[in-house]
Amino acid sequence: MDPALSAAAAKFGRVDEEGNVFVQDGDTERVVGQFPDAANEEEALGMYVRRYLDLAAQVALLETRLGNIPAKEAGQTHRKLTEQLTDAAAVGDLPSLRERLAAIEGTIEVEREKARVARAEAKAAALVERTEIIERAEAIAAQNPSNVRWKSAGEELRGLLDTWKEHQRKGPRLDKPDEDGLWKRFSAARTTFDKQRKAFFQKLDANQDEVRRAKERLITRAEELSGSTEWGPTSGAYRDLMDQWKAAGRASKKVDDELWTRFRAAQQRFFDNRTAANAAIDREYEGNLEVKLAILEEVEALLPITNVDSAKAALRPLQDRWEEAGKVPRADMQRVEGRMRAVEKAIRDAEDQKWKKSDPEKKARADGMLAQLEDAIAGLEQDLSDAQAGGDPKRIAAAQEALDARRAWLKQIQESAQG
Repeated sequence: MDPALSAAAAKFGRVDEEGNVFVQDGDTERVVGQFPDAANEEEALGMYVRRYLDLAAQVALLETRLGNIPAKEAGQTHRKLTEQLTDAAAVGDLPSLRERLAAIEGTIEVEREKARVARAEAKAAALVERTEIIERAEAIAAQNPSNVRWKSAGEELRGLLDTWKEHQRKGPRLDKPDEDGLWKRFSAARTTFDKQRKAFFQKLDANQDEVRRAKERLITRAEELSGSTEWGPTSGAYRDLMDQWKAAGRASKKVDDELWTRFRAAQQRFFDNRTAANAAIDREYEGNLEVKLAILEEVEALLPITNVDSAKAALRPLQDRWEEAGKVPRADMQRVEGRMRAVEKAIRDAEDQKWKKSDPEKKARADGMLAQLEDAIAGLEQDLSDAQAGGDPKRIAAAQEALDARRAWLKQIQESAQG
């Protein structure tokens, strides 16, 4: 012990002849203990002085730590020391220690208030954060089931639950009514989500099962048609089946892939058979193609048409031979038929042109119009001559414009008649 501090504390005590130890506690002197076997007063007071110095050291430590320890801890220490200083069995300046504790109490109360404010603010912020978690969970549960991405939505909801637990574990504790109310909302949102997901997939399974049955019926029909040799009607039937297949919707991916493989295999058997049959027919028609190509050379030699009648007469036997030659391979049909049709059209066009030139009614209409135009032109030439004689520029320009228009019209009709 510090001798000076011990000596100062010892001044507040005394020992009587019977070994009773007294302390001067303010205006009161009271017995704090007895030490009858002490060799002297200093020894008798020593234990009680040490107790006082220990209490003083604790008060000094509390004064030093104020602001660095939680207000709750400081308050607990303050209450403990206050209790210990009440009728303390110690020798020293006890009133002074009590005054220091009283001064500390005001500081502790300020710290308590700060702590209360901080806790209230933290609790309010925590309430906002946890409410946001709940609102997001409710928003997920409120989505239209047909638009929900169930896997990602489920993962997000589980993440929100983990976040909630983390806030509960590490964050400020909410008031029980707030906490219970939020948890009930969260639980209700999760329950709603789980029910909707279950209902959605039950409905999806039912729909997919119906799709599977519908597509199995289409496969059965496709397999029935796969051996048909009615190429045209059956091709149309397969197109109808394909339209129905697309309209049927989708089963689960694995099942749908298996069904498509079966459906496609049935189709392919038919189309492979048709391709093979067409190839065999085309081989039979290759000789016909050679004949028709030779006929085309003779037909195309009629071009250009110089005499319509002779061209028509030459074409008829060639057309008869063309029909007698028979069919050609499918890949060549359009090409060779197009060449024949082109020559036939050229002859028809030449015949139409010839008729237009010799049409009596048309010729009569043209002659009558020509006569009218010629009379009109003669009259306009006279009008122009009169205007020029009068020297009126406007009359001259008007007469010239009308005369030029009639002459151009006359020329057009004459050229049309000659064509």
